[in-house]
Amino acid sequence: MLNMARLKTIYNEKIVPKLMKENKYSSVMEVPKLTKVTVNIGVGEAVQNAKALDAASDDLTKITGQKPIITRAKKSISNFKLREGAKIGVSVTLRRERMYEFLDRLMNVAIPRIRDFRGISSKSFDGRGNFNLGVREQIIFPEIDYDSIDKIRGMNVAITTTAKTDEESRQLLTELGMPFKK
Repeated sequence: MLNMARLKTIYNEKIVPKLMKENKYSSVMEVPKLTKVTVNIGVGEAVQNAKALDAASDDLTKITGQKPIITRAKKSISNFKLREGAKIGVSVTLRRERMYEFLDRLMNVAIPRIRDFRGISSKSFDGRGNFNLGVREQIIFPEIDYDSIDKIRGMNVAITTTAKTDEESRQLLTELGMPFKK
């Protein structure tokens, strides 16, 4: 148990007992927990410019600490000059320690750096206890050097939990420190 992620320690020592007491769970296994975090950058201009995909991949590697996979188009769309199988984005799935480290940095360092930030909308739950968050620019992460980027890109962060309802998931994420709007 050497060098456990700070957020995971907080979850195990403070959040689990609190949620068990509040929601009257009979077993520790009933307490909702994070299963994975998927970070995705769609790179539409990769169809014309292959270098854009490399830049997005480098940014995602710096942010998450893990090499992303390249996502491909599922079907052809002529209006977007898109062919089936064309490379159109990069994606990373984080689990265990890396997931907690990333979420810790996202909630405590990156999100507060967003311009005119007033809290995250809590409407982005999917009905099954998972939460999606759109980030408009990758430069809110301190790992990204503003001068070395070619273009500002947004990303989608999908947080998957074992919660059965949105309310359980909202409660878990609030306890972890997600800055929801009041």
